Amino acid sequence: MRYLTGALIGAALGLSACTEADAPPEEPAMEAATPAPERPALPEPATTQERFARLALDCIHRPYPNKISHVMESDGDVATPRALTPMFYGCYDWHSSVHGHWLLVRTLKGEVGADWREAIIAALDQSFTTEKMAGEMDYYAPDYRAGFERPYGIAWYLQLIAELDESEDPKLTEWRETLRPLEDAIVARVLGWLPRLSYPVRLGTHNQTAFAFGLMVDYARQVGDTELEAALIAKSVEFHLRDTNCPLSYEPSGEDFLSPCLMEADLMRRVLPQAEYAAWLTDFLPGLPTDGSGDWLAPGIVLDPSDGKLVHLDGVNLSRAWALEGIASALPEDDPRRTGLIAAAEIHRETGVAAVSDTHYEGSHWLASFATYLTTERGITGAGASQ
Repeated sequence: MRYLTGALIGAALGLSACTEADAPPEEPAMEAATPAPERPALPEPATTQERFARLALDCIHRPYPNKISHVMESDGDVATPRALTPMFYGCYDWHSSVHGHWLLVRTLKGEVGADWREAIIAALDQSFTTEKMAGEMDYYAPDYRAGFERPYGIAWYLQLIAELDESEDPKLTEWRETLRPLEDAIVARVLGWLPRLSYPVRLGTHNQTAFAFGLMVDYARQVGDTELEAALIAKSVEFHLRDTNCPLSYEPSGEDFLSPCLMEADLMRRVLPQAEYAAWLTDFLPGLPTDGSGDWLAPGIVLDPSDGKLVHLDGVNLSRAWALEGIASALPEDDPRRTGLIAAAEIHRETGVAAVSDTHYEGSHWLASFATYLTTERGITGAGASQ
């Protein structure tokens, strides 16, 4: 990867030279491209979760490569990712950094070796400071950034808060309070956005609303935010209660990491009573098998894991697996569709987890979070995650 100097960038964009007086004040120095932060001295991972934690530790403080979606109003808005969002600048982009931090918190709450626990706490202590939160708030606050990371990144942020909120550990409680200002700002903006959202977003990528709504509902139930929960449920029912015959056979698209059909079904099991949900699912996905087979849904194929868009299909396998498990968990025990859903989930789980590695940063900076969400059954076991 080549990095252009400021002069070359200006020439490429056709910008005229500026005098010292014209230059933005206190322009931050360019950070050197670094391959990765220095790894703490850790033993080889003994568990799958420690293997996934290694990938998150390798990226949450790694500033480059980096891709930002950044609205600017003046020259003063030009800065490095670390200066713009000092808490969540690593892992290639803001949302991946957020769910990389979530992964580490989730791992910390499980069974993890003492050395790993110490390294995770040190990394999160480095990130979760009041000074860095102030920087995040400065970035998020302007009205012209009202749509920043909406809905995917902000949903993962609320999931991070829910993860911390579940714990009574003093350290996690301390972090949860440090992160509260951005939480409050995000919730306020979501409550303002939902009434103005006329249609669902049915993509298989970041802007999909069904996946984000599911994470937000789980958050709202965990923290007891009945206003947000009611608003999300009302919008979910408005958007999806009458949906039928979802074209699952058309999936996946070439860059999907979320299934539009399965994520909608995984959302609706959170908001409908069991009997009503089972009937809704019959109309929504009428082709679900009742013979217990799992090969009715083929995993996505990735031919080039070094391509950041094509590797999305490794993610769709992981997210399909957790959605299939979630759907099955909401059906009655004697529902004949359960065994086929679980069988398909196992196929996707095996394929998806096998693809999580550190070989290519295009996948390693985010896939471990999806794998952790799946293997720890976060969407099923999280407080209020299903009815």
